[in-house]
Amino acid sequence: MTLDTRAEAGTGPASAAWPIRLDGVSVTYPNGTAALRDVSLTIEAGEMVSVVGLSGSGKSTLIRTLNGLVPVTSGTVTVGPHTVTGLSGRRLRQVRGHVGMIFQGFNLATRVDVYRNTLVGRFAQAGALRGFLGVPTAHDRDVTLAALDMVGMLDKVWTRAGSLSGGQQQRVAIARALSQEPSIMLADEPVASLDPPTAHAVMGELERINADHHLTVLVNLHLMDLARQYTHRMIGLRGGEVVYDGPAAEATEADFEQIYGRRIRPQDRLGGRT
Repeated sequence: MTLDTRAEAGTGPASAAWPIRLDGVSVTYPNGTAALRDVSLTIEAGEMVSVVGLSGSGKSTLIRTLNGLVPVTSGTVTVGPHTVTGLSGRRLRQVRGHVGMIFQGFNLATRVDVYRNTLVGRFAQAGALRGFLGVPTAHDRDVTLAALDMVGMLDKVWTRAGSLSGGQQQRVAIARALSQEPSIMLADEPVASLDPPTAHAVMGELERINADHHLTVLVNLHLMDLARQYTHRMIGLRGGEVVYDGPAAEATEADFEQIYGRRIRPQDRLGGRT
């Protein structure tokens, strides 16, 4: 079955996009660190948004409040029809099943093949253990293979994940998130450990997923050129507060200096699109 055939049959990864809303959200960690300070944002369904800031600015905290990985101290987080604030147990797992998550460190089982790693996404509401031990349906298998096809990794389906390059592993991680048929895709510094050509390739995949499947995509970045080239809207965080919110392509060097709290340095740029 080809990817197009799967899509026509309704077996390819696809879901209605969800909006995101944060109302007065603050997060203070037990050690007293204020990671977010009274953040209010609305991200419309289908938007592709970057969250830009230096280490410690609150980027990872913000993105992890959206699927309940970080509880908020005050305020309200809403994704689609669900108020995430205060959810736990089965209800929180159900919400997370609609929120794909891509991490900087890939989070793959390196001794397991690409297919099984991607299949885990089909069991997102039940937990990772069932993903490895559960019996997939024919629909699960079709969606998993379609997700791998989307990111150009179908030819590696039986390859052990640990033998792949960093870029290939990140593509498998994207496929795993896609196999959930998510309504929101979150990416926490997905290119931080990749070389420039591979980083552009991964960002291109996220851009294509947003365009082709109309998913809401929120990606954390610290590199200004990637934010400008691949995302429509940019949110700048500094010290846990929003200091910029506007079109990414229109952000000036002065805007980035406001976000970074210092002058632009060469390491703030990755380089041009390849």
